[in-house]
Amino acid sequence: MEYASIDEIRADIDKLDAQLVQLITQRSLCVKAAAGFKKDTQAVRAPDRVQQVIDKVTAHARVTGLPEEIIEKVYRTMIDAFIDYELKQHQQLK
Repeated sequence: MEYASIDEIRADIDKLDAQLVQLITQRSLCVKAAAGFKKDTQAVRAPDRVQQVIDKVTAHARVTGLPEEIIEKVYRTMIDAFIDYELKQHQQLK
């Protein structure tokens, strides 16, 4: 990618951010639906599943050349937020 100005870079970042928000919104709908299938809060927290997701995304990052530490930090933060969200959804269903 080549840019002529910081404004071009920021415009691309803004477009990417909008796409990321859409994707995260779709992920939230999946998380909300998953809450209905889980029996208890331990199933919501699912540390083994969290690690599986981290392993998958770090493998994807490795292939694309993104430093694994970046994607792991992003995903751990996102997953923590989604666990809180899913716990609330799960509680509402009870």
